[in-house]
Amino acid sequence: MQPFVYEALPTRVVFGAGTVARLGAEAERLGVRRALVLSTPGRGEAQAREVAASLGDLAVGVHAGAVMHTPVEATEKALQVVGELAADAVVAVGGGSTTGLGKAIALRTDLPQIVLPTTYAGSEMTPILGETRDGVKTTQRTPKVMPEVVLYDVDLTLGLPPSVAATSGMNAMAHAVEALYSKDRNPVTSLVAEEGIRSLARALPGIAADPQDREARAGALYGAWLCGTCLGAVGMALHHKLCHALGGAFDLPHAETHTIVLPHAVAYNASAAPDAMERVARILGTTDAAQGLYELAGRLGAKRALRDIGMPADGIGQAVSAAMAAPYWNPRPIEEDGLRDLLTRAWNGDPPRAWRA
Repeated sequence: MQPFVYEALPTRVVFGAGTVARLGAEAERLGVRRALVLSTPGRGEAQAREVAASLGDLAVGVHAGAVMHTPVEATEKALQVVGELAADAVVAVGGGSTTGLGKAIALRTDLPQIVLPTTYAGSEMTPILGETRDGVKTTQRTPKVMPEVVLYDVDLTLGLPPSVAATSGMNAMAHAVEALYSKDRNPVTSLVAEEGIRSLARALPGIAADPQDREARAGALYGAWLCGTCLGAVGMALHHKLCHALGGAFDLPHAETHTIVLPHAVAYNASAAPDAMERVARILGTTDAAQGLYELAGRLGAKRALRDIGMPADGIGQAVSAAMAAPYWNPRPIEEDGLRDLLTRAWNGDPPRAWRA
């Protein structure tokens, strides 16, 4: 067996149904007395107000200012509210956008975080923060942004529309797929990655068939936790770099972007990571990992073309330049012509191309 390093992250995880009832006790365990509840506007805010009400005197208010891709301006507004209300902790209720805002606040204040995920983003299990400034999204890895507690409550995900569940789940799956060929991979993360992919591949079609299937919802949330754990333990590669470049430059919806790009990034890396591809293909019951992911997205009714989620055709060159300018480690060398072809196919919604190194 190859030598490896595995670093366990310290977040406390409470998983089940009805676990939101334990929020007050978890807050008190952390010594919290003035929690600010975070959310996105709209439906997310309504859910956050219910959570704040359950905290009673431990909550000082709700800030529904979370925005996709965590723009610095949104963080600065939230910090003003934190200061005005003298908050001593943040409770993030929602998906990746809300979790990202909580992390951005923690980075600047060291306030403790409790996260109640309502999607399958998985970012609550990572020491990674992605922020956008002037149309450029950058990421950093620091333990300062790790939440102290994550409460996974299946009940909070029952209202997630199947279409959103599909792309959110594919986004989570991308974390585990890249973990299988990350330069930091090890036997532990590979086992976790396989189980995470398997759980989501089984659960997402179940949610599409019956949105109130609690067993499928639980399986998806469990898979998302595992996939997020993978992302927190190993480095990212081409797939995440492309999605960060696209999201920051064109403000594309995060989960949909990951869903569309994943099969193409996997196809690009397939010949350089055969063991990882064999594992993914076996889980999906196919002979080709990239094609299997593309077909899974189709069965779930997800969009498979970047043009369908708002990316302009003339943005391909800009995305290629951004990815080439500061590339992440990748098992296969990053080549400009290859990236251009990859993104062109993703923009058109074409099936992934079988590459040869």
